[in-house]
Amino acid sequence: MTDLSTTRQATRLDAIGGHFDPWLLGISCALACLGVVMVGSASIGVADGHDVGAFYFLGRHVVFLAIGLVMALWVMRTELKTIEQHNQWLLLVCFLLLIAVFVPGIGKSVNGARRWLNLGVSNFQAVEAVKLLYIVWLASYLKRYSEEVTATWGAMLKPIGVAVGLVVLLLLQPDFGSSSLILAITAGMLVLGGVNMPRMFGPVLVGLPLLAIVAIAEPYRVTRLTSFLDPWQDPFKTGYQLTNALMAVGRGEWLGVGLGASVQKLSYLPEAHTDFIMAVIAEEFGFLGVCTVVALYAGLAGRAFWLGLKCVEMRRHFAGYCAFGIALWMSLQSFVSIGVNLGLLPTKGLTLPMISYGGSSVIMTCAALGLLLRVSYELDRAQRQVARVRNETTPPPAASAPLATSAPIATPQSKRPADAVRGTSRLRQRVEPTLGRIA
Repeated sequence: MTDLSTTRQATRLDAIGGHFDPWLLGISCALACLGVVMVGSASIGVADGHDVGAFYFLGRHVVFLAIGLVMALWVMRTELKTIEQHNQWLLLVCFLLLIAVFVPGIGKSVNGARRWLNLGVSNFQAVEAVKLLYIVWLASYLKRYSEEVTATWGAMLKPIGVAVGLVVLLLLQPDFGSSSLILAITAGMLVLGGVNMPRMFGPVLVGLPLLAIVAIAEPYRVTRLTSFLDPWQDPFKTGYQLTNALMAVGRGEWLGVGLGASVQKLSYLPEAHTDFIMAVIAEEFGFLGVCTVVALYAGLAGRAFWLGLKCVEMRRHFAGYCAFGIALWMSLQSFVSIGVNLGLLPTKGLTLPMISYGGSSVIMTCAALGLLLRVSYELDRAQRQVARVRNETTPPPAASAPLATSAPIATPQSKRPADAVRGTSRLRQRVEPTLGRIA
């Protein structure tokens, strides 16, 4: 009888579903819609320069967004434990993708950089997939070696070594912006994973000078840095991008000139639909539009960090670290992209997630947000399961005090039925793994 009741209890728990976080879903949809509108507006001048239809880039962006939506839905329906089982293969795919760009016939060079894979109908930037796959692998690593990472040098240095290997391949392309992003995500996830902070100072003190040396080793990077400090010294050559971006930002003032009324996007501002789309937003929607975009990314990152913290509290460490990694990715990349457009950071080739045109970025960002929504679903499901168990195992409230003439009947602990004890033990064994306990 006890086994039957325990089986029924487990069946009821398995039948409990979860809900996707409405805040994440709403922010993701808002960013996607804003991206469609702004790509349509910002790409008109670019399309005219390429002698294609006015809405050529908009049509392609919508197709990429549809592919990304399919990927996001597939990830949202996949159990996290299934994804975690393939963590070692994901790391191997990261290295294969970055090596494939150097293979003749597979890799493709654009503007002197070998960052793309030739898929026939379109090009795919390999590093966009590497960002997500690497975050999933690192989340699995931190879950499996959580105690070792906090206690030993070797466990802490292994993911740093993997990140350095990826960075070397990225610098050969070259792609300094993505290299810095990978290193920053690695450091952030290690800190959030509980690494011993004094041990982190050593790799940081060694890595920062090396990054500085790499940054100044190439003349074009030095030129970007000097033009960033004073773009008006040479506004028609080295400072051309930034000066036009700043003119677009200044022209927008408080409320902007109106949707579609930007002047800088008409062949004045290079890459208006990709790297510098934020400048077009500032011109057409003004300071209010910039604040709205910043608020959307702040809400996305904040909600992702909150989900990660809740997952870790419930001992769902893999889900929590995935949420932390995606939050770091979205927040850092959006911060750099917005900073470049506003003249706060040197020019880097990082797109604005979900808003800038670019098939690779849009598709993989959609997949990352799908994974984040899956984390929210499984967290909500686990919380509902815990609530069900607590409700069914909480004893009923005590009855009213008995009459003075009746003596209370004591039930010693040793007299509790053995079947009930065994049933409770089986129930705990059945429920706790569902709530994310580490074996």
